[in-house]
Parts: sequence; structure tokens; C-alpha cells
Amino acid sequence: MKKKILLGVLVVLVAIQFIRPAKNLGAAEPGPNDITVLHPTPPAVKAILARACYDCHSDRTRYPWYAEVQPVGWWLARHVKQGKRHLNFSQFGAYPGMRAARKLTQLMEETKDEGMPLPSYTWIHRDAELTNGEVATLADWAESVRTRIAAQK
Repeated sequence: MKKKILLGVLVVLVAIQFIRPAKNLGAAEPGPNDITVLHPTPPAVKAILARACYDCHSDRTRYPWYAEVQPVGWWLARHVKQGKRHLNFSQFGAYPGMRAARKLTQLMEETKDEGMPLPSYTWIHRDAELTNGEVATLADWAESVRTRIAAQK
């Protein structure tokens, strides 16, 4: 009986490897709506965004090897989809002014409160952990962009 159950579990685990989620593999270069194209972005901020934000909040995700193993790949796909729904830096230019300003305010609050990047992300991606200085750099830049957007109204 135990062998049949174990064999059944093994068959299911192998079978689910063939059910793959769509990957978030947009263009390698930022498009015309990308926040870093639309607004002056210092190299330090670009580096922070690329390292700690863009995997979940852009149209291009760098997938680790374990994304090929289901159900982990499903979990990652859901996580990226939710992240992009909340804020997509690649499509930032498509946001109306008020929404864009609100997203930048949320970015500042989330990073200052250490809500972003998520602990589940930094647990694996240690280089995505933000120092207090990086949080301040990101917040200062986001505030300058938010101010610029507000002035355009």
C-alpha cells in the first residue's frame, strides 16, 4: 500500500513538471514607458532597481534555476504577476499622473518600512537586501520623480 502511494506521488510530481507557467521575459532593454527612461535616474538608483525591484516589478524577470521545478515555478509566476499588478516600472509611463505619484509614495513607504523587497525574496537573493543608505537614495529619487510628476499637472 505504501509503495502504491509513493509511486502515485512520484507520478504526480513528474507529471506536473510538464505544466509550465508563462515567463515574464520582456525586452532586455528598457522600453519607452520604463521609469528610468522617462525620468532622470542616477546609476546608483538604476542598480538598486535592477537588483532589488525589477524581478517582480518589471516586464523582465531573471529566473533562478529552481523556477524550472514545479510547483515552485507556479509560485514564482504568481508572485511576479502580483508584483507587476501593484507596480510595473516597465509600464510606469502608462500610469495616469495621480496613480504614478501614489505608486512612488507607496514605494517610499514600503522600502522605509522594510516591506520591500519581500523577505521571501531577500532570503534567497541576499544582494537584494537594501541598506539604510540605499533606502534613502531610492526614497530621495522617488520623491524627486513624484514632485516632477505633480508639477506637470
